[in-house]
Amino acid sequence: MIDTIAIVVLSLLLLPFTAFTALFFFPFFYLLIGFAYRIITLANGSATPGMRLMAIELRRSDGSRFDLVMAFWHTLGYSVSIAMVPLQVISVVLMLTTARAQGLSDHALGTVALNRRA
Repeated sequence: MIDTIAIVVLSLLLLPFTAFTALFFFPFFYLLIGFAYRIITLANGSATPGMRLMAIELRRSDGSRFDLVMAFWHTLGYSVSIAMVPLQVISVVLMLTTARAQGLSDHALGTVALNRRA
């Protein structure tokens, strides 16, 4: 919820910088801002503000935090997997049946979501 609000506010704040032409393609503009927001926040701490609020972090298989490249690939994989219903179903089945509850993009990249350490 916090991330959605932040993306909406950012989209509205950046709208004047496009000379309001982004109104003609606002859904795409919103997706682009959301994509960039997710990459930047994951690269700066392996979690979005909403994930931090819920004490969740994303980590690589070696336990290290995300860098910019991994944040990009994870965001791209996540975006593709939620955009297509068959991939979304596969991801949900993997989350329900695997030991680490990893989604499709997590399996492909070797990443995992963890409860943040105390």
